[in-house]
Amino acid sequence: MAEKVKKIVLAYSGGLDTSIILPWLKQRYPGCEVIAFVADVGQGEGELKGIKSKAKASGASKCVVKDLRREFAEQYCFKMLAAGAVYEDYYMLGTAIARPLIAKAQVECALKEKADAVAHGATGKGNDQVRFELTYMALAPKLKIISPWKDPSFEIRSREAAIDFARKHGIKIDQSKKKIYSRDRNLWHISHEGADLEDLNNEPSDNLWVMSNPISKTPDKPTYVQIDFKSGKPVAVDGVRLAGHEIIARLNKIGGRHGIGQVHLVENRLIGIKSHGAYETPGGTILYHAHKALESITLDRETAHFKQYIALKYAELIYFGQWFSPLREAIDSFVEQTQRNVTGSVRIKCFKGHATVASLSSPKSLYSPKLASFTMGAEYSPTDAAGFIKLFGLQMRGRARM
Repeated sequence: MAEKVKKIVLAYSGGLDTSIILPWLKQRYPGCEVIAFVADVGQGEGELKGIKSKAKASGASKCVVKDLRREFAEQYCFKMLAAGAVYEDYYMLGTAIARPLIAKAQVECALKEKADAVAHGATGKGNDQVRFELTYMALAPKLKIISPWKDPSFEIRSREAAIDFARKHGIKIDQSKKKIYSRDRNLWHISHEGADLEDLNNEPSDNLWVMSNPISKTPDKPTYVQIDFKSGKPVAVDGVRLAGHEIIARLNKIGGRHGIGQVHLVENRLIGIKSHGAYETPGGTILYHAHKALESITLDRETAHFKQYIALKYAELIYFGQWFSPLREAIDSFVEQTQRNVTGSVRIKCFKGHATVASLSSPKSLYSPKLASFTMGAEYSPTDAAGFIKLFGLQMRGRARM
């Protein structure tokens, strides 16, 4: 017999997994109240439309929807951007960076509603189970954590079985056994996993992409866009000051039109499984190229090189669900210090899947055209280099003699 749980707050998206988990929780914990918590992190009106009535029709006592778009952009995505964090060279962490914010807001809802437990729909094979549960532990260790996919009595073991369960219980879903990609969308990106992508011989088809055009259907003329930064944070697009989530949304439209930010890769999940997925991050890709370019003229060499090491660790912390950790907070302090002079404007050319730097400027620039020029001038005496190179090569000369 299930232990007594009076009230559960479920992280609810209205997708396949959480749609079936909500009624399952009602069966597993008889008499328990289930509150559906929906985080609006920019997944769009299509996913949020009618979500309250859908949750209640599936057995929720109430559905709480919270708009987290601005917080997501400015306190999560832009911190990740400033750190330069990318997981395994290509994955721009769109799903990973959203999970700690969703779980934090879910915990706040659970405490406000005086719930005994929090629940999520992440599977027992993926990364999200770790991201949700580590956040619960960090912020509200007394709350019971319910993870149905790890419960022995949860007999659903595939997306096909989940669809059958939904049909049996009259739960309205958008998925079918022919259209069965697992997708996660937010302001920063959309991911595609499962179905034909599980076979590495299958290239993502043109009709897979949702936020962006396939390259074959992109315009034949480029679009130029200017992003202004202040202390490492994007503040304006084409001279118009905007809130963080508005900046990303606008760049998503521009980048999506030109097929920017499309990747498919095999990544190493936290639990050791390799998975194949396709990702679209149009606006984020533009911002990464612009920010990196601005850092190239505002950071000194040693700081820039050391920051590359930090970026790798920061990406791991996000991917591994350790956002609410002392190390991430400490790295943020370092990153914030490096961003003091990362102020200026970058003009990006968007064309045929590429975001390339067209021009950049900064009042804090360390770049000197006179020093960089091949023309010798009074600013640099080439004879000074002779002694430097001689000393720099002492070890090599000594080894050669030996």
